[in-house]
Amino acid sequence: MITLKQAITKKEMKRFVLFPFSLYKNNKYWVPPIIKDEIANFNAKKNPVFKNADAQFFLAYKGRKIVGRVVAIINWYEINNQQIRKMRFGWFDVIDDIEVTKVLLDKINEIGKKNNLEYIEGPVGFNNLDKTGVLIDGFDHQGTMITWYNHPYYKDHLEQLGYVKEKEYLENKFKFKNVDAVYFDRVSSIIKRRFKLKALDFTKTKDILPFVDEMFEVFSASYSKLSTFVPISEDQIEYFKKKYITFINPEYIKFVVDESNKLVAFAIVMPSFSEALQKAKGKLFPLGMFRLLKARRHSKDVTFYLIGVHPDYQNKGVTAIIFDQYTKTFAKRGIVNCIRTPELEENESIRKIWEDFNPVTHKRRRTYRKSIQ
Repeated sequence: MITLKQAITKKEMKRFVLFPFSLYKNNKYWVPPIIKDEIANFNAKKNPVFKNADAQFFLAYKGRKIVGRVVAIINWYEINNQQIRKMRFGWFDVIDDIEVTKVLLDKINEIGKKNNLEYIEGPVGFNNLDKTGVLIDGFDHQGTMITWYNHPYYKDHLEQLGYVKEKEYLENKFKFKNVDAVYFDRVSSIIKRRFKLKALDFTKTKDILPFVDEMFEVFSASYSKLSTFVPISEDQIEYFKKKYITFINPEYIKFVVDESNKLVAFAIVMPSFSEALQKAKGKLFPLGMFRLLKARRHSKDVTFYLIGVHPDYQNKGVTAIIFDQYTKTFAKRGIVNCIRTPELEENESIRKIWEDFNPVTHKRRRTYRKSIQ
């Protein structure tokens, strides 16, 4: 018999976070989160996303054994301001038993119905900065700290229960040696002169922080037309600063400004922390932090986390300035592989940015949708 229990107490929330550690034990492709950070992410007192969203955490049991988990999410900004009556679910993990999946998703449907919502979509997070999608292809590739990994049967469970494809995301990678440094140096110089732009490089995090608010303005302008877009609040931006900006190598954050020093484009790249996180096994101490700091300095793989160009400067070659900056930085660092975060299949503009690098699509992921009944 399958029973469902809401995780509320600290002990229950820790069980919720730890369940994937047993589900993916000895899986060489799954990348675990830092347990402490994951618990904090779900704490309404610490994560400002809860000012605009509600979340309920559920664990499925067979006897006393945990066999599944899911977060039921309602993003009230999305519902009240964008008139998108969507019930979200995320952090979905389950054993290979479709009855467990059914129990978990029936609860999502129940909550959505109670709140007069129209349909369910998942797995998704609270907003655009969270992880998204069920992996449907590329199970034999290492995950990243900013994506979910899952077993192949997740897709089958969802489809057997009547869920249909909503959005598909592509993950690509390319060798740094594919990048033509001479070409980007030449084109970058032309674009800078033509539009009176300049590139900003950094060596200290404190020099980046004054630009972060403006960076999110460019981010919002860049992505607002996409069907997945949900605005990021000022509180969430502050949370992002504390959680990520101070941990990213400052030389991996690139800005482009106009003659008035106004930001027109940006990119954030992160060193790959995947192997370090796997070795840390969810803990910062005694050696986890050391491994993460070592990866920060010495990883030969990088992940493109965010890239944005203000609409006024899109299709004008401004990304050539950013790639010229990265070409010089990566050459010094000895970077080998460049990995891209999931990008919407429908996002043609982002696809054009990368086409010169001979990228290989190594993973696909998908969100699923079902009408609330």
